[in-house]
Order: sequence, then structure tokens, then C-alpha cells
Amino acid sequence: MMFRQARKAARRWTALLVGAAVCGVLLAGCASVSRSTVDTLRLTLRGTPELNPTAEQVQAKPYFQLRATTARGDAILILGNVVDGRQHWYGPDGVAIVLENGRVVQTVGLPENLDGSRIDGDGAPFDSGLQTIAVTTTYDRIDDWSPGYRYGIAVHAQLTPSGDTRIDILGTSHRVLLVTEDISAKSARHRARNRYWVDPADGFVWMSEQEVVPGTSITLVQLRPFRDSKP
Repeated sequence: MMFRQARKAARRWTALLVGAAVCGVLLAGCASVSRSTVDTLRLTLRGTPELNPTAEQVQAKPYFQLRATTARGDAILILGNVVDGRQHWYGPDGVAIVLENGRVVQTVGLPENLDGSRIDGDGAPFDSGLQTIAVTTTYDRIDDWSPGYRYGIAVHAQLTPSGDTRIDILGTSHRVLLVTEDISAKSARHRARNRYWVDPADGFVWMSEQEVVPGTSITLVQLRPFRDSKP
């Protein structure tokens, strides 16, 4: 049954993904996808997407790829466009994820979604890079969750450097710094722990485990990363 569902999802991938890109239904502020982006999606999604790609298969495709895993399964997402530093990743079945400095700031197509997440202040420490954190650092943000119109949820977060380690992605070992994030939302009586594995050189988030809404966590792994250079 699971493999039949995977094949059906693969067959639906092209139509759903291109349709989402054209309509722009997922992005806050109705950010548009360029004609060149749509053309690229049409060209690259002719084949069946691999749910467990090899390094060779990833490199053979001319687009950036991200693996997303939830309790319901996993999928390969591709980068559709970047707007004001936010990366819009598109997946099958209408699923989409928006990342900013490695942090999930919006999801679409899940049973429960993060409609938006805004850091109170200038966005630090994510703007500065998590590799710069030497001691426990706190910040506050506002989350919007759906369904249920759970908007304006005040979330307090505490980031703690947790040492260096190594992770393997498609057979390549990466030395990374682990940063642990403890979050709490008093009004929702909710607590959770996230983890980010970041490049010690520039803070690029190679892998993360993030709870986007209570009870819904996503593991993200950069298979073919888009690494935007910062000024």
C-alpha cells in the first residue's frame, strides 16, 4: 500500500507542483513565481521524482533539492524562487515550505500549518548565523497556526550551542555545529525542542528538526543546497 501511494504521489508531482507555482497560492503577500521558474519546473519534473535519491541522481538534476520528512512520510522538494531572502520550496500534493536562514517560517499543504512566523526585532540570531552563538541566546517571535485561527501566538525561544559533530548526507560527511532550540508558548501551554546542524564557517543549516506547529515536526536535509552569499 505504501509503495502504491508513493507511485501515485509521484505521478501527481508534476501537475501539482507546476500548478502551485503558477497560481502562487501558498505565499504570504502573493509573491509571484517568474516565467523562467515555471519553465524550469516544467522541464525538470518530467520524470518520476526519487524519494530516496543517490548522490549521482541528485547531481544529475539541474535544480536545488531539499528532503522533507514528517510523521506521514517524506518527499523531495525543489527550490522555486527566493524573495527577500526567503526560499520557497515546492513539493508534491500541494506541499510547500518557506525557509529564512534555515528556519521554517511558513508551511502549506500539511494537516496543520505554520501560516507565518515573525521574529520580534531584527531577526538575530538567525540573521547573524547560528555559528556565532557562543552562549545560550534567547529571542521572541510571533507564530500563526492553522486550522483553528490560532494567530498571534507569542513564542519564547532559547538557542544553546551543543558542540560539534558530523552528519552524513548522500555519502558525504560534514563537520557541523549542533544548536539546540527550546521553545515555549505559554498561551498554548506548549513546549518543544528543535535542532539545527550548521556549517561552522558560515552558519548554513545543512539539516534541522523543527516543530512548525504543536505536534507537527519536519526534518529537513539539504541534498543540493542553495547557498546565498550574504553581504
